[in-house]
Amino acid sequence: MVRLLGIDPGLRFTGWGIIDVEGNRLKHVENGVIATNSADSVPERLKVLHDNLMIIIDRLAPVEAAVEETYVNRNGAATLKLGYARGVALLVPALAGLSVAEYGALSVKKSVVGTGSADKDQVEMMVRRLLPGVSVMRADASDALAVAICHAHHRASARHIAAGVRMA
Repeated sequence: MVRLLGIDPGLRFTGWGIIDVEGNRLKHVENGVIATNSADSVPERLKVLHDNLMIIIDRLAPVEAAVEETYVNRNGAATLKLGYARGVALLVPALAGLSVAEYGALSVKKSVVGTGSADKDQVEMMVRRLLPGVSVMRADASDALAVAICHAHHRASARHIAAGVRMA
């Protein structure tokens, strides 16, 4: 059994989700959202992300992490702030000794839903189907669980390839 942490970074809301993987079985452990106060300075908000991610890692003990890659939008300042949050999301698990993988939104959607053009509702529906009984409070947490599921699928494929197992 391996425990994975998925992170959907954002400066306002950072979603996180923990799953256990045993063979091809996925089990939901916990998920949530780290919210920061937009009235606080960027450094204060990044510290909130850092401190809360450290608490989650210390408490739930994942062994690997996966972070969704940032997309660039028209608002350069917003993209830069998202990049700051993503930097914290990459750094904290690395500081805790976890290996960290990165996946683009298209890859996550393809892995979880089967198509890269899936919308947030479709992703959340498939997360609920793949992790029966899961309760998510925000789309950010659902997205983070989707990142963890994507990582579980990719690491299983990599293990099969390394072992010389032919995939159907």
